[in-house]
Amino acid sequence: MPNNLQQNDQAFFGHPKPLKSLFFTELWERFSYYGIRPLLILYMAALVSEGGLGLDRPSASATVGLFAGSMYLMTILGGWVADNWLGQAKSVWYGSIIIALGHLSIALTALFSPFFFYFGLVLIVIGSGLFKTCISVIVGTLYSAQDSRRDAGFSIFYMGINLGSFIAPLLTGFLIKDYGWHIGFGIGGIGMLIALVIFRWIAVPQLEHTNTLNGQANTWNSAVNDNPNAPKWVMLFLSIVAVIVGLTATGVIQVNPIAVVTYLTISICIIVASYFSYLYFFTHLESIDKKKILICLVLFVAAALFWAAFEQKPTSFNLFAQDFTDRHVLGFEVPAVWFQSANPLFIIIFAPVAAWLWVKLGKRNKDPSYISKFIIALLLAAAGFLVMTFASYSVLNHPNSLVSPMWLISTLLLMTLGEICLSPVGLSTMTKLAPTIMRGQIMGLWFTASALGNLMAGLIGGHVSASEIANLPTLFLRCVIALLIGAIVLFLLRKPILKLVNDCHEQKAG
Repeated sequence: MPNNLQQNDQAFFGHPKPLKSLFFTELWERFSYYGIRPLLILYMAALVSEGGLGLDRPSASATVGLFAGSMYLMTILGGWVADNWLGQAKSVWYGSIIIALGHLSIALTALFSPFFFYFGLVLIVIGSGLFKTCISVIVGTLYSAQDSRRDAGFSIFYMGINLGSFIAPLLTGFLIKDYGWHIGFGIGGIGMLIALVIFRWIAVPQLEHTNTLNGQANTWNSAVNDNPNAPKWVMLFLSIVAVIVGLTATGVIQVNPIAVVTYLTISICIIVASYFSYLYFFTHLESIDKKKILICLVLFVAAALFWAAFEQKPTSFNLFAQDFTDRHVLGFEVPAVWFQSANPLFIIIFAPVAAWLWVKLGKRNKDPSYISKFIIALLLAAAGFLVMTFASYSVLNHPNSLVSPMWLISTLLLMTLGEICLSPVGLSTMTKLAPTIMRGQIMGLWFTASALGNLMAGLIGGHVSASEIANLPTLFLRCVIALLIGAIVLFLLRKPILKLVNDCHEQKAG
């Protein structure tokens, strides 16, 4: 039986053998991404004489937000391509190749023109859209629905994400100090090459062997739907992207990153509001499902607000580390991007503690509701920005000295604890609340909250500079106020939402 075969496959910490190769594939892919992400704003804002692009900081920050936000939006298209044409495994493979080419293009910027930098970002966005969703789906196929190891397997896989995220800034930050920006970008490309080799020549054969034993379809050639029109739509999309890139490269189209991010943010807000309205009013859902849709909308807004704060790590926090933080330890200057490793390190340390705590409280029937955990996340993020407000006052009061790195580290700890309360809890809750017939659509909307948060963070993060130092406390304090308002609104809605949930359970039981 398939279930018995899956249970008997315990080659990797009691889990199926392919999990090991998928673990290292994801580790190196995340290494490549988090190796270059913190470098982006520093490179774009650096003077041309320093090897950078010489952009103003608001434009550089907006570009980083557009890059990360587009990546999350592209996962929706990437999932569709996998389901309707390539299948999960081929999507990961081709996505890996495209990402690696993106890194190569960025590394070539030093030899050619800045066009290769932006073209590389476009390639990484497209490749990640194929890679990001599909590899998680493949991990899920290792377990049957009844396999008790599923959650633990994803926890192990998640650890690979954080290990790659932790190691990458440490290595790239060290290399760019002595060897320049493009060595840092190139190392990310090497990480991606390692990932695609592991996946194609280790993971895929293991997956095919496992599926053969389980009587399942061949991993490499299987797609959920075989849509004959899918290649045409993909080619049309790529043609449009190519035309836009070409017109931009030749100067026919002048791109203002701040304007693009602003209009895209407004457009996403309008589209999401319209889509939730469509789901509620025009899909003929039952009363119980309409109530769930309303709850999903509230959680979406709260998540977007949190990510708008959290995703300032590679922008405003990164710039604060570079300009205003004392990074000298025993005569060694700590690279600014090393602070980006604090978040994954804290995840590795505290995520198991949080999981243990929720289980222990659950046994006592004291586990906080998911609404309470969202409120805690927003309050922790607000506390983090309050710390940054005090740090910026310290900068103003001592203009000729740098502030302690503990300000940033404390903020990153608070933000990470907030992430632990919101991210896995939100993902789990949305899968439970989403009506069965539109679960994929709701999950796509959930990831759109991350895209929206990245875009908003890009608009905020570029205002950290010596020329705008007087505005720093106000900038961070506005974030505190926005997060507190979000937490208060959620607190006021907590009882009505929990009542809606109870009504849903009663209707379902009835």
